[in-house]
Amino acid sequence: MSLNEWMNSKMEKLHWTDISLVKLSTAAFVLMLAILWPPLLSLEWYWYGLVFVIAAIKPLYKVFS
Repeated sequence: MSLNEWMNSKMEKLHWTDISLVKLSTAAFVLMLAILWPPLLSLEWYWYGLVFVIAAIKPLYKVFS
C-alpha cells in the first residue's frame, strides 16, 4: 500500500465537519504565525493573491475536470 492509498483510506473516515475543523485550525495557525512574525504581513496584497491562485489551481482543476 502506497502512502497515497493509505491517506485516502484514512480520509474516507472523515465527516465534512471534521474537514471543516481541519481548515479552521489551519487558518488559526496561520493567523498565529502572522502575529508572531510581523514581517509576514508586510508584503503587498497581490503577493497573497498570487499564492492563493497558485495553491488553488490543482484542486479547482480536479473539481472541474
